[in-house]
Amino acid sequence: MFDKKSMLRTLLVGALLVAGQPAMAADAKPAAAGVPTQAERDAMAREFFTDTEVIDQNGNKLRFYSDVLQDKVVLINVIFTNCQDACPMLTNHLLRTRRALAPAIEEDVWFVSLSTDPERDTPEAMKAFAAKQGADLDRWLFLTGTTKDMTFLLQKIRRYNPNIEAHSTQLLVGTTRERHEWIPLPPGLQPDAIAAVLRDLATKQPG
Repeated sequence: MFDKKSMLRTLLVGALLVAGQPAMAADAKPAAAGVPTQAERDAMAREFFTDTEVIDQNGNKLRFYSDVLQDKVVLINVIFTNCQDACPMLTNHLLRTRRALAPAIEEDVWFVSLSTDPERDTPEAMKAFAAKQGADLDRWLFLTGTTKDMTFLLQKIRRYNPNIEAHSTQLLVGTTRERHEWIPLPPGLQPDAIAAVLRDLATKQPG
């Protein structure tokens, strides 16, 4: 039987700790004999990411892993709605990324923008920000929550900075389908290049 904690580190944590380095979790070899089943991988991913409560731009309460990440291809970034430069610029950059996806792939990929300023980023503020940037699209979640919960989640994905204006702009893309794979990407990567990574995640068969 495989070592659960060792596998959890292999499948998830390495991808988040090594900023800028691709993490091919599906190809990682288990530390002990036996390969985890999909149900076991899902359980480990849920344990790592947790089902911390978040609230989307429409006021819906969601569980972070089960409702936001599970069985999806996802791009995650960090914003705050009072940002006047980097956040609107990055949101526009991601809009161009969505347009670079083929229609079938675009329908298959979710974008998730996490608030680093939840005290001011109410669901209404997140919705207004999304609309102002032209990002009020299907399959794009703008998530906020309590300060405690958002800090916890940003720490989980290694994107937390107590200085709101100095928050990480690095992207995190991944999939929690039959394989679990997470890849950090620099925000300056061209939209076509980001789209290519998302397309690969959406179409690559588990091996």
